[in-house]
This record gives sequence, C-alpha cells and structure tokens, in this order.
Amino acid sequence: MRILPPSLALLALAAAMRAHTPPSDAPSPKLVIMPLPEAAPAPPGNPATTGKIALGRLLFFDPVLSATGDVACATCHHPSLGWADGRATPLGVNAAGIGPARRRARADQFPIVKRNAPTVLNAGFNGITIEGRCDPQTAPMFWDSRELSLEAQALAPIRAAEEMRGDVCAESAAIGGAVKRVRDIALYRDLFAKAFGTGDVMTAVNLGKAIAAFERSLVTADAPYDRFARGDAAALTDLQKRGLKAFESAGCPACHNGPMLSDYKLHFIGTPGQKENRDFRTPSLRNLKHTAPYMHNGSVATIADVLIFYDRLMDASSETLDGGDAPAQPLDPLLKTLNVNPDDFAAIEAFLDGLNDDSYDRSMPDAVPSGLPVPK
Repeated sequence: MRILPPSLALLALAAAMRAHTPPSDAPSPKLVIMPLPEAAPAPPGNPATTGKIALGRLLFFDPVLSATGDVACATCHHPSLGWADGRATPLGVNAAGIGPARRRARADQFPIVKRNAPTVLNAGFNGITIEGRCDPQTAPMFWDSRELSLEAQALAPIRAAEEMRGDVCAESAAIGGAVKRVRDIALYRDLFAKAFGTGDVMTAVNLGKAIAAFERSLVTADAPYDRFARGDAAALTDLQKRGLKAFESAGCPACHNGPMLSDYKLHFIGTPGQKENRDFRTPSLRNLKHTAPYMHNGSVATIADVLIFYDRLMDASSETLDGGDAPAQPLDPLLKTLNVNPDDFAAIEAFLDGLNDDSYDRSMPDAVPSGLPVPK
C-alpha cells in the first residue's frame, strides 16, 4: 500500500476508518508525566554565564558566521517562527527573506537543505531520558543524530555548503574563516574576553560554546502540561485529559515519552515524500503550535494530517512501505502497536496543545557587532 501525501490524506480518511490492523495484545505504554526542568543542564566545560549567553545571542543573529555574509543561525531558527523557520525545508545561502517568504536568489542547481529546520526551543534537553536524566555532552543533534552536544551542532551549519558556506570556500576552511571574521571585530574581542577570560580565547571551540550557552537558555517549562505534572490538576482541560488517555491508548508513548515526549531513538516510519532510506530521530512534541510543518522533511502541514498519517499506517498490509522514489524499507515494528482511533483526534490535538508554552523568549538584538543586517 502506498501512503498518500498529506494533501490527499483527508480523502482517504473514510477508508482508513473502515479496517485497522488489530492492535497488539500488549498493554499500551503509559506516558511518564514529568515536567520539564526550568533550566537545561550545561556540560562541565561550558557552564552558563550571563556574558556567555549574551555573546552567543549576538553570534546567533550575526551573518558574519556565514562565508557569504548573509546567513545567520537565526535565518533558519527565528524567534518569530518558534525558533524554526515555518518552511518544509530551509533555504540557506543563495536566498533572501525569512520563513515561508524566503526565496532562492540564484536560479542554478546549487544544493538546498533536505531536512526540516527543528526548533531550538528546549534543544538543551535533547536526549533526556524517561527518568529525567540528561547528559549535555552526548545530546543527539540533527534529525539523524550525527552530532552530539549543542557545542558540536553549533559549528556544523557553518561548514555545510547549502546552509552557511555556499561555494565561497572549502569545507575545511569554513570554521577558521568564521573565527577570523569574528576576531577582526573589536567588540567581539571584548565580549569573548569578558565571557572566557584573557589569552587566546577567540577559538572555534569557544565560538561553539557561546552559541550553545545561548541555545540552552531557550527553555519553555511552563506549558499547561508542565503545571499539570507539578500537581495543578486544573492546568489541563477535561478534553486535554481525555486526549492524554487517548494518546496512551493509541500507543504513542512507545516513542513519545519523558519530559520532552521523545525517546531520542531513530525510527523508520515511511514519512510521506521520504527520499532517504534511513531512520530519523523521534521529534519532541513540545511547542508544535509554533513549529509547523512536521516530520523530518516538513511534508505534513498540520497536526490533524499527522494523526491521519498514523491512522493510515495502521492499514499497511505488510511490514514494508513503498516510498515511491525510494526502495522499500521495513517499517519500525513499534508501529504494529499503534491503535489510533479517529474519534479521538480532537482530544489528542487538544492534549498536544497543552504542550505549548506561548511565553517563550522572542527577543533579538537590534544590531550585531559586524554591522550586517539582522535577519528580520
């Protein structure tokens, strides 16, 4: 059976409701209801300080880090867009604008980013376990977990041609070039000295540390769900509480559990439009209201379409899914335990809305030390 794209999924809902694969006899996993801590843990070698966070914020918004001088971290992780970019997949170099309005500025075949830009909100909790343990030194980053720690992740886009490097320099020269450009700015020299002390502190390592320290400051720990987990029974509505039970009955906590509602493992679920035969990391379900579209390739526009997608998976007649342009690959066996009931969609959506914290930090600098335009 071929999974329909989201644009056609609504037309298939009636068929999907007629016959589901019988659910497993195993009991549905329970959601471990645990609030998010109010602060993300920092590694021993990079404790958070106000000076380091302030420096990291400026670097995050400064296009000086890109070899082209026109792409900042905030270009694809913008506060007005939930610290994501509101696009299916981002446009880095050779483009102009912000978010869904961003367009390519060069009509050539230069490669573009293949994967959705995840939000930076709560990225400091990546890898947190169902027991609430979190090691910032081994935190998995990117959809394929190819980097560990925010410090390592912060430097990766600077090296990537389609993100911040373009065709201006070799990959091996990208980080060194960014450090040199920052070092040439007097205000940055002062800020690095204040954040890291005297001596040769303007290094790639400290560049990554400053950005990581800033990213760890972006925490949303006051969602209705968090207040409910701390003992406020009225924090969730009756519909949201029903949705929590439906979420459990559907088997969702098998992968979406713990404080971030993610097991941080890699799974293959046959995402619509998937071109790569590989597994991707379970995303957090926090702040979904602010971070559409969804899935690793941004192929699903709404939460309702996500639920319909999983509803359709239950009709799969084999353990493989024809991905269209990609060879068939076995679906994750955990999908066999799903028991999504379309009658519960509204309640589950309400529960997921209770994971949103609308009070997150949206502040951004009016100007950056390089004098380059701040992404707005």
